[in-house]
Order: sequence, then structure tokens, then C-alpha cells
Amino acid sequence: MSNRAVLEVIALDAEDAVAAQAGGADRLELVTDMAADGLTPSRETFAAIRSAVDIPLRVMLRVADGFAAGDVDVLIGKAREMRAAGADEFVLGFLDEDGHADLVAVERIVAELDGCRWTFHRAIDRAADRDAVRKQLADLPGLDTFLTAGSADGVDAGIPTLLEEAARTQEPGYEAQILVGGGLQLHHLPRLRAAGIDAFHIGGAARPSGWSAPVDAAAVREWREALDA
Repeated sequence: MSNRAVLEVIALDAEDAVAAQAGGADRLELVTDMAADGLTPSRETFAAIRSAVDIPLRVMLRVADGFAAGDVDVLIGKAREMRAAGADEFVLGFLDEDGHADLVAVERIVAELDGCRWTFHRAIDRAADRDAVRKQLADLPGLDTFLTAGSADGVDAGIPTLLEEAARTQEPGYEAQILVGGGLQLHHLPRLRAAGIDAFHIGGAARPSGWSAPVDAAAVREWREALDA
């Protein structure tokens, strides 16, 4: 079994997915509407991407910009719809108005996932207390990843936090994999890899021509080669 670092790429459609896989992505995060930082894609988009590639897909469960859950019943409906379509990995994460984990919303949604693996996304970077969020979520079924830049301001500002959390992987609440994303740049990789971090998430970095253009396989390949070096 390979122990290479995980490279996750944001995909908006099947064209993105094919290019990302060709470039060496290990997993895709499926979203729509990047103007709102990524919402749940349609069932049809999921089906098209699932038919186009054979790498794991993590489907975003989010229906509005920001980190409030909004209408949890709508989110539950989306989760059920995606499960029925064959989705078996997800991305979600919500905070309450005080910046604490919205456990009511998260627990209700996770209950619909039947133990599927899922990522708590960058809501943790907006949390009032990161450590408390990790410990509150630690026992939820399926949680295996935190997508984080270490700071709401991105990886440049968050590296000290990422390194500190990477050193705590044996502690309660810190067992889930750290997936670094949010302003991640190639020059960050050596320091993060040296700390034992082994999962990385890119969106805009896979699109040198911007979000109006598709994923570029060569851009993804550059990241793959940097991680494998």
C-alpha cells in the first residue's frame, strides 16, 4: 500500500475531475459555486464525475456561504440524495453564532451518512477555540480529516498552528488527518512535510487561468511531483 502524500483537488465538473486524476490527484472535493466558497453540487454532476474517474470523491454538504448550517433539513435532504446516488465520502462543518461547533447540526447530518468518512472543513479556522472543536467532534462516526490552513488568513499565517497540531496526533481530538488547504503554495510543502503532514488540498492552484477555466492537469502534476520528491 502506498504511503505517498494525499493530494486532493477541487472539481466542479467531469472535465475538472478527469484533468485532476490525469495530473495525479488522489481524491477530489466536489463542489459548485466557488463564489460562495463551495456548495453542494447537483446529483447529476456527482453522477457525471463518478462515471468519469475512479478515484475517491468527497462531496460538499453546504447550502449557503459562511459557516452557519442554515436549514439543516435541507442539508439532510442533500445528504440523503447524495447517498442514494452512491456518494460515500463527504465534507461538512458548521459553527454556531459564538464560533463553537454546531453539534446539533453536525450530529444530525452525520447520522444520515451511515458511517461514511467525512472531512470537517475550514470552519475550524473560524472557530473560537480550535482545540475545543476537535475534542467535541472526536467521537463522531466517520470523521477522519480536518481541512485547515491553521488560520482564517491562510497557510502563511497558519503554519505555526499546523505544526503544533501535527505534533499532537496521539492526543484525544487530534487523531484525524490534517489536510492542509487555503492559500497553500508549493514553497510551504517542505516545512509541512518535515512535520509529518501528509495530505494537501488545492483549488485555485490547479487552475492557473483562474476559476473560470478548468483544472489544468499539468498544474496538478507539478504538485504531485513536488509531493513525491
